[in-house]
Amino acid sequence: MQSCLTIRPGRLRSWSSFVQLLKPDHRDRFRKGRPLDGPTADGTTMDGSRADGSTADGPRTSVLVVDDEDFIREIICRKLTGSGFACDAAPSAEDALAKISQNNYDCVLSDIHMPGMSGVDLLRRIKLQNPDLAVILVTGAPDIDAALEAMRLGADDHLSKPLNLAALEMTVDRALEKKRLIEENREYQRNLESMVKERTKQLSDANDDLRRLFTGSMKALAQALEAKDEYTQGHSARVAEESVNIARRLSLSDSEIQRIWLAGYLHDIGKIGIKEEVLNKPGKLNEEEWNLIKQHPVVAGKILGPIPELSDIIDIIVHHHERYDGSGYPDGLEGSSIPLGARILSVADAYDALTSRRSYREALARDEAYRILEDAGGTQFDPVIMRTFLDLKQGLKGIPGGGLPETEDECLQDATHGKSGLSGVIDITPFDLS
Repeated sequence: MQSCLTIRPGRLRSWSSFVQLLKPDHRDRFRKGRPLDGPTADGTTMDGSRADGSTADGPRTSVLVVDDEDFIREIICRKLTGSGFACDAAPSAEDALAKISQNNYDCVLSDIHMPGMSGVDLLRRIKLQNPDLAVILVTGAPDIDAALEAMRLGADDHLSKPLNLAALEMTVDRALEKKRLIEENREYQRNLESMVKERTKQLSDANDDLRRLFTGSMKALAQALEAKDEYTQGHSARVAEESVNIARRLSLSDSEIQRIWLAGYLHDIGKIGIKEEVLNKPGKLNEEEWNLIKQHPVVAGKILGPIPELSDIIDIIVHHHERYDGSGYPDGLEGSSIPLGARILSVADAYDALTSRRSYREALARDEAYRILEDAGGTQFDPVIMRTFLDLKQGLKGIPGGGLPETEDECLQDATHGKSGLSGVIDITPFDLS
């Protein structure tokens, strides 16, 4: 059976047994009434550590014992030292705070009732300065309320007098284990946050790679179409640019502007299935050829339909040839039933077609194109969008974020290098159509 030494308040069961616990050098000091805290002949203090704080066996878990009774401090230290702890002692809470400020302890074991600052006050100060430091308070039998208050303030455990030295070691071990688990959990949380940030960055990088791949695929589609029609080189880029300018002036959201920009690039992709001799015919189209041309918005919807990322722009592309008065194609939609993006795209597309050279005519002057657009307001075009576009082009109102290019070459250059309407809105690099 394991024996233990019981310390009762105010006295020891056996003074001789206490003296026998001391080292010979300490025993001699005790008999002569000298302090026991100084180093012995072998260079160690009462707790087995050297004067510089190190131990013969290397670093150990450190405990600070705080009690105003010398013999209680020394017996507790002797017990803990024998169990492998590095033990230090302080006769008051004030001395304990001074030592804590100069040393890194793992645990503080303190009596509650001491002259001056109490153990509960010491606990408050410790938790303010070092919340992770384990604190065990020692209470007398009548101090249950104080013990509960101590636990509420953050004490890791408490012991009651008379002290059972075997229970003392288990209590210290339990408090240190709790401290270790808290620190490990905090470290885990730090590592987890770091892992989440790293994983988020990896996913963001992967998403950027997919966006670049997707953009490259869209570029290939646009270039495949324009390779068939020498008269539409740069048309998609210019329509996308003008559509973005209108959308920004109408204060649409960034996500809406992005959809309109992409729809502008792909609005004529359905023409990829039309024969080149029809696309480049210098004369007037016959009825069969015109009906074939009118199918290109529907064909575009079928081409882009299997691509989930494009599901929210297909309606814009399919209906960009609808007319405001309901006489357009393919579905004869009228007024506000035409998607807003399609109404914007319709104006930008018509303007670029009017001011670009085609197989059947030369490019019109800008003023002539403005007049044609204005005459078609309310019939072919949404009158508000048409007027917004003309105001922008004629310099009557500026758009947020910058001015407009002066020539068609500048329109293409801006769309290529992202220096005007697309700048600051589209978060991917515009197609390089040079």
